[in-house]
Amino acid sequence: MLTRFGEKFTVLFQKYMPDAFVFALILTLITALSAYIWLDATPLKIIQSWYDGFWSLLEFGMQIVLIIITGFAIALSPIINKSIDKLATYIKTPKQVYFFVTLIGVLLSFVSFGWIVIVCVLARELALRIKGINYPFLIACVYFSNGAWVSGLSSSIPLLLGTKDNYLIEAGVLQDTIATSYTLGSTLNIVIMILYLVFAPVLMLLIIPKIKNFKELKDMSDGSDSESKSSVKEEALSQNLDYASISDKLNNSIILQAIIVLMGLSYIVYHFYTKGFELNFNIMIFIFLIIGLALHKTPMRYVIAMKRSSSNVSGILYQYPFYAGIMGIMIYTGLGEELSNMIASIATKDSYPFFSYITGGLINFAIPSAGGEFAVVGPSIINAVSEIGNGLPANDVTAMIARASLSIAYGESLTNLLQPFFLLLIFPIMGKGIKIQARDIMGYFVIPFVIFFIIQSLLITYIPL
Repeated sequence: MLTRFGEKFTVLFQKYMPDAFVFALILTLITALSAYIWLDATPLKIIQSWYDGFWSLLEFGMQIVLIIITGFAIALSPIINKSIDKLATYIKTPKQVYFFVTLIGVLLSFVSFGWIVIVCVLARELALRIKGINYPFLIACVYFSNGAWVSGLSSSIPLLLGTKDNYLIEAGVLQDTIATSYTLGSTLNIVIMILYLVFAPVLMLLIIPKIKNFKELKDMSDGSDSESKSSVKEEALSQNLDYASISDKLNNSIILQAIIVLMGLSYIVYHFYTKGFELNFNIMIFIFLIIGLALHKTPMRYVIAMKRSSSNVSGILYQYPFYAGIMGIMIYTGLGEELSNMIASIATKDSYPFFSYITGGLINFAIPSAGGEFAVVGPSIINAVSEIGNGLPANDVTAMIARASLSIAYGESLTNLLQPFFLLLIFPIMGKGIKIQARDIMGYFVIPFVIFFIIQSLLITYIPL
């Protein structure tokens, strides 16, 4: 039954869902009209807010681009290709691929949001080696698994709450930091982690589409992938001149690259020694960069690997500014704050986790960034929860704020299944050289969304913190 429902939703999404860029344009107009009708914001104010926000995700967008291409470059190294070949001898059936990819995706996402690029590479290579894999569904498995990041070490809202002198404390919304024992280390969060780790891979097995004429990776070429079939090493050697030269010696110098790798490794050790296990986009990109340099050995090989890795990131470059513009309308017209105030005003001691969850999910369509969204809705939700908990012991109020904040994070993460923004993280690797759009994937997420929405709603409401 689940399989039949999944197939019907896939057909509906293919028929009615436009390209991800068109989705962003429509969402821009909906957000602008909401600000105009609800807040009586003038058209000029809305357009100014849109423009002011347009550039606010440039740093984030560049971080995403770099984490994709540095991660992909690692995968193009000989040692990784040999490892995947060996792994493919143990994983032999499509069902095993779906289960294994989802499980590994969850585990790596617990460590960091950006590590999903490793899973993308693994999934694509397995799809090339194993027959009978429904490739759009495999992409869905990878994308779904990335939702686990919200309960892991890179979850931005819990990390923000635990940061000294964060903007909530400076604004007087919080009196002090909230330890991760209330958030990432809470019983609630551990249960959410188990939900993803145990149930997510099983759920994807239960909804495997049974259609016969599905698309395998080898059948989906769009003719644009003219990349040389030669190895990175072979292409690097082909760049050499016909006679000995200093330039070629430098281009192919193992010693030069080794010195840079040693410098990088020294800083990585220093970073974790002085800051503990602190992961952020910048250190992850740096780690990927240094590992890639080490695996490719020479500058020219790494240049070629990066060139091959960066040929499919255009979607991020032109779509992220439009989502940032939507975020600008939400922030600078006050639409996001007004919406969160409205939802918070009807919350009670029993219902505030659920309403926080709904707030996180709804605002995510317009602000698909947990940190950016929390900056808009967090103060209103925290103030409302503080009022609800007025008169209770300080520890109880802190626990309520932590539960509400986690609920926002879980809601934000789950509704990524219904909006294609973060598919831009997946497609540059898994969609390279093939004909595929968001509409080919999104239908597979409806059933997981509904099931996880029900389960998470119950967990955030009733599981002790």
